[in-house]
Amino acid sequence: MGLSAALRLISVSGCLLLLCGSSWGDNATVPLVIWHGMGDSCCNPLSMGAIKKMMEAEVPGIYVLSLMIGKTVVQDTENGFFMDVNEQVSFVCDQLSQDPKLKGGYNAMGFSQGSQFLRAVAQRCPDPPMKNLISVGGQHQGVFGLPRCPGESSHICEWIRKMLNSGAYTDVVQKHLVQAQYWHDPLNDDLYKKHSLFLADINQERVVNETYKKNLMSLNKFVMVKFLKDTMVDPVDSEWFGFYKPGQDKELETLKESAIYTEDRLGLAEMDSAGKLVFLDYDGDHLQFTQEWFNEKLLPFLR
Repeated sequence: MGLSAALRLISVSGCLLLLCGSSWGDNATVPLVIWHGMGDSCCNPLSMGAIKKMMEAEVPGIYVLSLMIGKTVVQDTENGFFMDVNEQVSFVCDQLSQDPKLKGGYNAMGFSQGSQFLRAVAQRCPDPPMKNLISVGGQHQGVFGLPRCPGESSHICEWIRKMLNSGAYTDVVQKHLVQAQYWHDPLNDDLYKKHSLFLADINQERVVNETYKKNLMSLNKFVMVKFLKDTMVDPVDSEWFGFYKPGQDKELETLKESAIYTEDRLGLAEMDSAGKLVFLDYDGDHLQFTQEWFNEKLLPFLR
């Protein structure tokens, strides 16, 4: 590839993270919790495991917890497709509350679907406190399409598409397919609001849970990274909390144009006014970025 020895190539959720670079310094001592994306696992030596190891080497003294949902790496990967998201979030909340190293608070970084799952943790589980939440390609308004998923030749991707297209809001599909729980169909808004087990709840689509709102607003910063050439997330605007306007799937609206913001159901408008929302972009495909960019744009929020 013509890259120097200083470049390291790491695969995350079927995508490539290009980590190029310089030392991160020794100031980052706040614990960090990371949650992987679809098709990945906590400890894959070519992805999240490598990121954890690298951060521990580059940031002396940092405690990095890469979440494993289940008892084994295989279970962790499978649960990213098939375990009820609400159960996953409860599992993580219990794990974090029992970790003595996190008692003083922690920063959180989610990759792809791990981003909206960590936001649910912030909203539902304030102890220990999450300080900053960094969403790397997360889909906070859900998705209405699955252009590709890790392992394109695998039968699992085609099966997921079939299930989503045939009945994303049926009880069986909602309960047993993770991606259905953040499937957001703008053409069937009533079905989505009524039957979405996860996304409609954390986005306050049915009722406003004041505790969710209060807990999210307690964040110091909520950072959202959008990948401008993303070929995995549809629509990509979901990475900045945007989505299709209700009733159609052509015209998009920004977060500020949405009812979530104008009615301030989650406190995002107030957070925005207080300078707590940070919108970043990267001119690359899903989860592809350089370490130089990471150091400049994201590292300051991890200290």
